[in-house]
Amino acid sequence: METMTERRVNGLDVEALAEVIREIEKDPAKGQVEFRVRSEWKGQTRSRSSVESYTIGGQEVHRHFTIDADEPFELLGRNTAPNPQELLMTALNACITVGYVAGAAVKGITLEKVEIETSGQLDLRGFLGIDAAVRPGYETIRYVVRLKGNGTAEQFRQIHETVMKTSPNYFNISRPVRIDAQLVIE
Repeated sequence: METMTERRVNGLDVEALAEVIREIEKDPAKGQVEFRVRSEWKGQTRSRSSVESYTIGGQEVHRHFTIDADEPFELLGRNTAPNPQELLMTALNACITVGYVAGAAVKGITLEKVEIETSGQLDLRGFLGIDAAVRPGYETIRYVVRLKGNGTAEQFRQIHETVMKTSPNYFNISRPVRIDAQLVIE
């Protein structure tokens, strides 16, 4: 239920967002967030990832979600779920969607539409180890975002620039991030 002091734009409580920002500015430790995912092989090319909790500002928050992944038939899967590459793009799209929606809300812009189409082309010779000169990942990931709302073209360009500067997943995909991999043999 909306109160007299609550102002929602695009479904977001703008004052609550401003309060989160103020709290983190006062105490940067409140802005430290750790996310965790556990993945298990479920046969053939299928896996199931579980989210049980995350930590924000030193406090653990419990929640439960499962996310399945599989490969299409042509890549020896059963085609029961999106493949890891599609989930990577989904994670990018979901993260930048939050940025566009929140960025517009802060500016008082009501959105009618946020639609993002993302694509990338892989050369399977890299993944399959056929040619060491071929990268196993993307050279380029492309996305097109379509925004519709009561903002000006300049406001939407500003929001777009801000999203590309502040989105965690945009950052993680567009720049090298160190991965600390450990092997445990049982």
